[in-house]
Amino acid sequence: MKLAITSQESGPNALVDLRFGRARFFRIVDTETGQQTTVDNAEGANAVQGAGTHAAETLARIGVQVVITGHVGPKAMNALQAAKIQVYTVDGGTAEQAVHDFLAGRLRALTRADVGGHW
Repeated sequence: MKLAITSQESGPNALVDLRFGRARFFRIVDTETGQQTTVDNAEGANAVQGAGTHAAETLARIGVQVVITGHVGPKAMNALQAAKIQVYTVDGGTAEQAVHDFLAGRLRALTRADVGGHW
């Protein structure tokens, strides 16, 4: 399974970015192979509008099945659900810890947007 964790920097010890669409990076972890990569989201992070939708499309294109982030707005959530990408929420910590918490079943699934829009 491919996970995407929103992060403030590119490494595994980077702090989770609590914003989905405007996160600077997405840390991609393949739980089956252990392979880890980083996707630069500068274009989406700096977009005037549509950052969440753009991010969802990018992650769907690379085969992500789960997103771990802090908060998701309504347009981003619609795009993620359309792409059949599940969303789990964290309150902070590192990308690496978020993966461990997800695999241990300690994260809460989001089924609807939890913020009104970009913030």
